[in-house]
Amino acid sequence: MEFKISKELITQLEELIRSGDDHQLETLLNDLHHADIAEILDELDFDDATYIFKVLDSEKTAEILLEMEDDVRENILKRLSPKEIAEELDELETNDAADIIAELSKDRKEEVISELQDVEHAKDIVDLLRYNENTAGGIMHKELVKVNENWSVLTCVKEMRIQAENISRVHSIYVVDDEDRLKGRLSLKDLLITSTRQQINDIYIRKLNSVKVDTEDVEVARIMQKYDLEAIPVVDELGRLVGRITIDDIVDVIRDEAEKDYQLAAGITQDVEASDSVLELTKARLPWLLIGFFIELVASVVLDGNEKAFDQYKTLIIFVPLLSATAGNIGVQASAIVVQGLANGTLKEFSRKYLSKELSVAMISGTIISVLLLIYHSLVFQQYLVGFAISISMIVVILFAGTLGTMVPLFLHKNKIDPAIATGPFITTSNDVFGIILYFTIAKLILGL
Repeated sequence: MEFKISKELITQLEELIRSGDDHQLETLLNDLHHADIAEILDELDFDDATYIFKVLDSEKTAEILLEMEDDVRENILKRLSPKEIAEELDELETNDAADIIAELSKDRKEEVISELQDVEHAKDIVDLLRYNENTAGGIMHKELVKVNENWSVLTCVKEMRIQAENISRVHSIYVVDDEDRLKGRLSLKDLLITSTRQQINDIYIRKLNSVKVDTEDVEVARIMQKYDLEAIPVVDELGRLVGRITIDDIVDVIRDEAEKDYQLAAGITQDVEASDSVLELTKARLPWLLIGFFIELVASVVLDGNEKAFDQYKTLIIFVPLLSATAGNIGVQASAIVVQGLANGTLKEFSRKYLSKELSVAMISGTIISVLLLIYHSLVFQQYLVGFAISISMIVVILFAGTLGTMVPLFLHKNKIDPAIATGPFITTSNDVFGIILYFTIAKLILGL
């Protein structure tokens, strides 16, 4: 059953904090999952959250840190000494510890690292901090199980027992040579059924997917999704095994990328959350609103320039909102499919075949909508030539919108710009302006204006 926070629980915790009943606090919270405790701390004020954090054992609070909202974690870390933070990090795997240290100021980083008890753990964390956070090196774990290709099965098992002590889950057993270069992986089944005197070199699997330290995290996610991997090894420029990336790390990458793309599609220029300040939210949202404002001004100028056409054929202006909305929807739908294809690897670059397919969809959709529009206009207004002009304009505008929605994200992708930008205000406002220009140009040609 999923845990849910109640008002009664929050009140009870606040009373225990005021009375200083640490034992009862521990009893109440120890049986809860660390993610549930993090959710509780998010609901408390920073002083109360810090109090509970210090009461609980560091083995539990280390995991809680990872689940907290960014602002809560930041404020709790400010209230902890470098030694207390180091005690938390000693309980975490290297990549999680590195993520938390990366949030600290330069001086605090050095102080915390100097307080870490495990020297090897500290070295691994420092090593991870030098990688870009959006690369394989930035999200990998240093903890893994590796064996030498020249070992016997017996030696291999002994060494694995030692290495596995500090690892929560063993996804794969990696095989390396004397220079630590990745050679392949070892099947647990083969290890169990093979003679203890057999050499690892004779039984390991040589075919293995791996990524380099500078591979982008979204590319790592695509590879792991394509080959249905629970973990993937990471190698450096010389092919040496330096870490591994597990499926839970990739879930975080996919979630973050989806959130970023969703915000870009909505016209939000930087990563923000509901808890951010009014100023931060405004800075993230205002740029595209201003761009849209100036582009739509062009559309208003086009409308003003066609005042004579409105005077003669009033129904032309009536269908402008319908035209803008339909063209915008067609463009956003086309760009959304392209962006999805680029994200999952089913579409890699411009393809005439794919463009032809999108134009066919736009043509069929446009024809159906235009026929319905022509019938409606003829029945209501009984101006058949005007209805024909509007309907033909609608088809052309829809075809243009489908083309723009397909080509723009492909162009952005080719130029290393996130194509998700093309699924939002960019396509909508562009279609408004160009659609209105095409609409009146075609309508006036047919009506002889």
